[in-house]
Amino acid sequence: MTQYLVAIHHPDGYDPSVAEDEAMSRGIDALNDEMKAAGVRIFVGGLHPAKNAKSLRAQPDGEVLVTDGPYLETKEHVGGFWVLEAADLNEALAWGRKAAVACRAPVEVRPFHE
Repeated sequence: MTQYLVAIHHPDGYDPSVAEDEAMSRGIDALNDEMKAAGVRIFVGGLHPAKNAKSLRAQPDGEVLVTDGPYLETKEHVGGFWVLEAADLNEALAWGRKAAVACRAPVEVRPFHE
């Protein structure tokens, strides 16, 4: 079976205290329970806002430059993710559809290299 990343994308400046209500939390909890019961969930994690990120870049002199903020300036950032083990892409996409509904956000599904 292949492992897939199911990543939730939030708009820049996303504030979960404003955007996420009790119904959304219950939906995400129910999805997590369903994934566990199906035996597909390997790992799940929510991320702090992109403004809390640190970016590291190797310099020609061998030093590593650390800067505040995300690596890319974008309008959306990964806000959380699941790592799932699914039989095929179609199964992973079915879980991704459920994630998009539960999280009320765009979702990206991508396989890991084997």
